[in-house]
Amino acid sequence: MLESLSPFQLKDNLINLAQEESRKAATVMLNAGRGNPNWVATTPREAFFTLGLFGIEECKRVMDNAEGLAGIPDKKGIAKRFEKFLSVNKTAPGADLLQKAYKYGLKQHGYDADAWVHELAESVIGDQYPVPDRMLSHMEPIVHDYIIQEMCNNEPPAGKYDLFAVEGGTAAMCYIFDSLMQNHLVKKGDKIALMVPVFTPYIEIPELERYRFDVVEIKSNTMNKDGRHTWQYPDSELEKLKDPTIRILFTVNPSNPPSSAIHPDSLKKIIKIVKKDNPGLMVVTDDVYGTFVPGFKSLMAAIPYNTIGVYSFSKYFGCTGWRLGVIAIHQKNMFDDNIRRLSATATKALNKRYGSITLDPQQLKFIDRMVADSRQVALNHTAGLSLPQQTQMMLFAAFALLDTKNKYKQLTQVLVQKRLKLLWDELEIPLVKDPLNAGYYAEIDIQVWAEKVYGDKFFRWLQQNFEPVDILFRLAEKTGVVLLNGGGFDGPEWSVRVSLANLPTASYSVIGKRITEIMREYASVWKSNGTLKK
Repeated sequence: MLESLSPFQLKDNLINLAQEESRKAATVMLNAGRGNPNWVATTPREAFFTLGLFGIEECKRVMDNAEGLAGIPDKKGIAKRFEKFLSVNKTAPGADLLQKAYKYGLKQHGYDADAWVHELAESVIGDQYPVPDRMLSHMEPIVHDYIIQEMCNNEPPAGKYDLFAVEGGTAAMCYIFDSLMQNHLVKKGDKIALMVPVFTPYIEIPELERYRFDVVEIKSNTMNKDGRHTWQYPDSELEKLKDPTIRILFTVNPSNPPSSAIHPDSLKKIIKIVKKDNPGLMVVTDDVYGTFVPGFKSLMAAIPYNTIGVYSFSKYFGCTGWRLGVIAIHQKNMFDDNIRRLSATATKALNKRYGSITLDPQQLKFIDRMVADSRQVALNHTAGLSLPQQTQMMLFAAFALLDTKNKYKQLTQVLVQKRLKLLWDELEIPLVKDPLNAGYYAEIDIQVWAEKVYGDKFFRWLQQNFEPVDILFRLAEKTGVVLLNGGGFDGPEWSVRVSLANLPTASYSVIGKRITEIMREYASVWKSNGTLKK
């Protein structure tokens, strides 16, 4: 059954059909199945490349051979040389951001000027292993400030978060699942909760033989008075979290594919449940789309003691190829406390596991265990995200922090919302306006569409005669439009996902028209009691 395939595997079949249609009919294939954005943040990249020129200058200053061999940056007096470089190259692309980021480190965090610039120079050149391995000492505070601004809406809890710089949200997911198991915080077969619909790997990973988790789904199945999805979680679903045998809650917030942030009332409900009914609940929240919702606030800000936060820079800054993300854990957290409460047998085994990297493994933080686990412990001395990657991450963060009027953020939010409107303007049911809708994806429930436009009998006919993915194949084969099946994200079985990020803006009107055309074709056959033509 095709429905058993991951949406991302099914997509390959749809692309083949769409490409064939494009060749035959001279149409343009529109692949709205991928979440890779078609925009990039230019200023932080310009700053990176201009900083690279300074780094090369510093290397050649130490040793310069015509054959292309140079030294490595020297720390003594490097800040003054950097200031001179910025003065001479003040009109260079990104130089203004470099100047402001440099001063930001000095003023906001009291950095030693030479140490700060030396880290910048070595990092952009990439001549060293990451030290500290979890995240570089000057990069972490600036990225921390960014996380506080964007994930905590500048309303952080008391204390600080430790950050682990990782190769995007993908690596973060792998490291978190692995270290939770390695440190006996969960075990095979444990009960976990998953807020659905959700990014497919969160559905597939718990089913792997290594985990075989007992998954409880928390469904966003609320409907408004007009019978339309709000993609929010009713209290009856959230109350499942009261079950103390549920070890972890996993969520993508805003969701994928509905793109809806958890309603503030639901956040309060979750907080209340954790504090009153299930204080042992661990939470992992993936907040990659948070920057597309004004005033967004993550669970990592709401219940920091219980929560691991995951953030990827990929979507907001258009840098999926850079592989940039962070794992954030508050310095006062239940993961460290739970490790301290493990049995003597488990503690002994873990002390042996981590004994090669510290004389006091029992005091090793969970986040630092995660760093070690990411390199099978034995290779911990070469752990960590590459220095150039951390440099670009810091420049993205500094760019957002220094953009005090949020000009870049407004551009990205307006762009996806415009595409969302263009799509729905061509459908036969109106868009449900929602300030919590990130607009990065659209999930269209064909059942709701069919029943609203043509009535219950039409949908029953559709259901009796076709599989949910038939619509996707017909779209690809007849129109060259590629979408993903929402059922593969544990959304409504008859829903489809449209990425609003990866195609030219005008394409979304075309996609809306093509969906409507296909649905009208179904309806026409239903009315005439005929058969759809291939």
